[in-house]
Amino acid sequence: MRYQFKFRPYQRRFLRSLTTNHGKWDIREGIILRLTDETLRVGWGEIAPISWFGSETLEQALDFCRQLPGEITDEIIFSIPDELPACQFGFESAWEMGSGGDNFITPNSSLFYSGLLPAGEAALNQWETLWQKGYRTFKWKIGVYAIADELKIFESLIHTLPAFTKLRLDANGGLSYEEANLWLWTCDNLKANPEVTLEIEFIEQPLPVEQFEGMLELSTSYETAIALDESVATLGQLAACHQQGWRGIFVIKPGIVGSPSRLREFCHQHQIDVVFSSVFETAIARLAALQLAAELSRNNRAIGFGIDHFFEQEETWLQSLWNDL
Repeated sequence: MRYQFKFRPYQRRFLRSLTTNHGKWDIREGIILRLTDETLRVGWGEIAPISWFGSETLEQALDFCRQLPGEITDEIIFSIPDELPACQFGFESAWEMGSGGDNFITPNSSLFYSGLLPAGEAALNQWETLWQKGYRTFKWKIGVYAIADELKIFESLIHTLPAFTKLRLDANGGLSYEEANLWLWTCDNLKANPEVTLEIEFIEQPLPVEQFEGMLELSTSYETAIALDESVATLGQLAACHQQGWRGIFVIKPGIVGSPSRLREFCHQHQIDVVFSSVFETAIARLAALQLAAELSRNNRAIGFGIDHFFEQEETWLQSLWNDL
């Protein structure tokens, strides 16, 4: 099958800077793809790289798109190199949604979402708004400020959140081994306290990617679960961590992990415990990502797509993007 191929870069400004251990993020940039087949069926895709998380850069993705001809084939789509995982996801999901998409379905409503809280004290003011929107699982960024300050805020947060809320702590690889031990010890003590009715679901990526052995060791030393995130950004990393013995939780960001078809194959083969998570993509990539989450999620875990409050909602942005350029 042959497809007419067009693409457009985009920029979306966060309503407020997103602060993580990796720094501040003000503008989300990416690329929207359009594939039109010989019967004029259209498939939309999105390339939403995060280079500091393990994907290609935006420039590398743009260079790849620019060197393609105006007409491409299935063979081109399924031979994109592994060094371009966000491109793999964007092109293959456009193919699935369009011509190849006889199996594409709208994700069902059984998925439920975790809401992302801002780092630091701002979380104490933000959770209630998200709670009123229906969120019952929250993710809070740690490893951003001094650990003593964050532990104090954490103490306030766990006594403020309603009973039976689930809380995830996301360090983005920003803790030392000693700090990770302190967080895990603190969380274990909370689990053992019958007066605390909130659940600490897991600590996400406590140590840097290169300290895999440390996270493997910590995962067997505490009751509180650990989830890998940056360590499993791409399919290659995912397979490597599984091969090295990780049997805990895997946080998968479909937008940068690589080929959706190969991800399905891996998850079906190994039946891993997975949490699907956003890369602050637009509705185009989100639809494809939620399709994967609906198919592959296990253990009833909330998916990390509660991020709408970080952007202005503009329903006509895609039409404007396509028509204005």
